[in-house]
Amino acid sequence: MKLTTDEFVNLVEEAIESLPESLRPYMEDVIVDVEPMPSREDCREAEVDDPRDLLGLYHGVPLTERSVEMDMMHPQRVTIYQRNIERMCRTRAEVVEQVRTTVLHEVGHHFGLDEDDLFELGYD
Repeated sequence: MKLTTDEFVNLVEEAIESLPESLRPYMEDVIVDVEPMPSREDCREAEVDDPRDLLGLYHGVPLTERSVEMDMMHPQRVTIYQRNIERMCRTRAEVVEQVRTTVLHEVGHHFGLDEDDLFELGYD
């Protein structure tokens, strides 16, 4: 299932907007990008051998690990990989659901959740 970049970006934006209002202030310093595929560096950071396996990536320091001594000049970033999500979905509805799941998974890392926490919440 392939979407235009604009259609895909709109789905990512909708997923971000679906966050509870109480969490939105904590997302102000997070940049959310859409890229076609992960780079080698992204795969290395995520410890993924096959770039087709990476749907999204959180770049940053989770809120739960920050301190006042930390230099917060670097923005936090979530990257969603369009082609990998499209490759695994057969219908638009599946793309919509997978985008939402992937966005919430990566945003969960921003809030300090680890892979086990995200699995328990159904965002694996």
